Amino acid sequence: MKKFKITQVRSRIGRPAIQKRTLDALGVRRINRSVIVTGTPQIEGMINKVKHLISVEEVKE
Repeated sequence: MKKFKITQVRSRIGRPAIQKRTLDALGVRRINRSVIVTGTPQIEGMINKVKHLISVEEVKE
């Protein structure tokens, strides 16, 4: 299974509530903080919704 390292690079201030909740669901809370998540179809969909606020790298195991 794929793993992704997600880092928030832009602020959530002034964004719609749905995008803020998506960032919360991904576990990203602050700018320049990273989380590692498993690449399920649901996670990939969330990443696609907020791709303008985050950077994504695929992690090798």
